[in-house]
Amino acid sequence: MIYLTEFCLPGEKRETGYKLAGSAELNWSCYSGSGYPFGVFPQKLFERVTFDSSIVIFCGENGSGKSTLLNVIAEKLGIKRVTAFNRSPNFGNFVSMCRAELCKELRSAEIITSDSVFDFLLDVRALNDGLRSSKETVFEAYCEQKRFLRTEGYTMKTLDDYDELKKYNEIRRTSMPEYARRRVGADVIMHSNGESALDIFERAIGENALYLLDEPENSLSASHQRELAKYISDSARFYGCQFIISSHSPFLLSLEGAEIYDLDARPVTVKKWTELECIMEYARLFRDADADAD
Repeated sequence: MIYLTEFCLPGEKRETGYKLAGSAELNWSCYSGSGYPFGVFPQKLFERVTFDSSIVIFCGENGSGKSTLLNVIAEKLGIKRVTAFNRSPNFGNFVSMCRAELCKELRSAEIITSDSVFDFLLDVRALNDGLRSSKETVFEAYCEQKRFLRTEGYTMKTLDDYDELKKYNEIRRTSMPEYARRRVGADVIMHSNGESALDIFERAIGENALYLLDEPENSLSASHQRELAKYISDSARFYGCQFIISSHSPFLLSLEGAEIYDLDARPVTVKKWTELECIMEYARLFRDADADAD
């Protein structure tokens, strides 16, 4: 499914005219005088993105503008986000000069960035620490009450002692792990960072929606990148989703039917994944390894 069909950037002529107009709102001293994000895309001769596939990927070196472009699109479409980004004083002015064309009503959209994944991993770590702390407290109480039962026993004297008796009877019948699980109410999440990161995408990606993913391969092993690539492919093919992705991952770049914009090219052009410089670097790595082995 394709919801966003076209996105147009201001272009050099409009950017220059806007700058020369001397708008008091523009702060051209920030970001080394560039007025970021003004000045990022004209040098690439890049003014228009057409979305002819349900999976479009922006690829390029660090600083090529991949994340900036995703953030601009998200802002223009009014997509809510979890984490902040480098929003300069000029960002709103730049976005107002962009144009987005939708062919279908966009009911659901989400942007998932590297920062939001990182924040989630920190939350998981904090949750794990909190649950471990809670379990340790419960374990200590369990052991202490077990010792009391062995040495003293417990006898209900009045109705006021009924709740306490129930607790001691539960300890008699329940193992320590099960008792702790009931008291804490959840188990400690024992996933690795990569597994937790993969969970984010599998839980967040639903049906009939637009997703902007900023370098989703971060924190993922090769096997997990392959899993994510299949999940994205299936979601686009069977569940009515459109994806706009920034990535260097060969597993994502090689997705069947993906349309790839090379942001390192002048002008920016659509390329096959095997023509990309980052993929050629991998090829050189393996070729050099073979040469050394010989």
